[in-house]
Amino acid sequence: MAIIDKFIKLSPELYDYAVQHGNNGDTIRQQLSEETRKLGPISGMEIAAEQGTLMGMLVRAIGAKSAVEVGTFTGYSSLCVARALPPDGHLLCCDVSEEWTSIARRFWQKAGVAGKITLKLGPGVDTLRSLPDSQQFDFAFIDADKTNYRNYYEEILKRTRPNGLILIDNVLWSGGVIDKANQTDDTKAIRALNDFIARDERVEAVMLPIADGLTIARKK
Repeated sequence: MAIIDKFIKLSPELYDYAVQHGNNGDTIRQQLSEETRKLGPISGMEIAAEQGTLMGMLVRAIGAKSAVEVGTFTGYSSLCVARALPPDGHLLCCDVSEEWTSIARRFWQKAGVAGKITLKLGPGVDTLRSLPDSQQFDFAFIDADKTNYRNYYEEILKRTRPNGLILIDNVLWSGGVIDKANQTDDTKAIRALNDFIARDERVEAVMLPIADGLTIARKK
């Protein structure tokens, strides 16, 4: 019996078709992406539109009220998450760049979600470790410096409520995770966390080939 692939290889045309057939954009999101592109090649750090939509759907689906993200950049992911939170919801954003997050602040204001968001500038590990252990999150997104991914994961996991979700970006690293010749510190850190989460009995996890790879971990 022939082995049938359980995945489809996307051409640019098929990818565009998939994006066009989801609710993956509106005026504010498009304006933010356009402004981010003006930054040049670094704009590639912005998450994909369909990833933002998925994140917002998950926030709503689990009824999240408290969220955290590490790595805000110009604010696309935080915009999607904050919009999905209820009026009394709160999102803690951790980043190190005043320049990039100044763009995020403007678009949070434009979208009417600035009141739901607290931005902390400084090393994300320090910000997370300064939080009381009693603080709990319903939803988390990790998308920052890769060598600290395991630290972010551990600090967030212990503050995540049962059935809360932790999303981790770039887990396929443009295919670098399976390239044995790729031995950069970032690549090794992502590989190590991927292997660890696959065995971590504290969570139930799935890795999805969305954008550059997205792991979703549910705390048991």
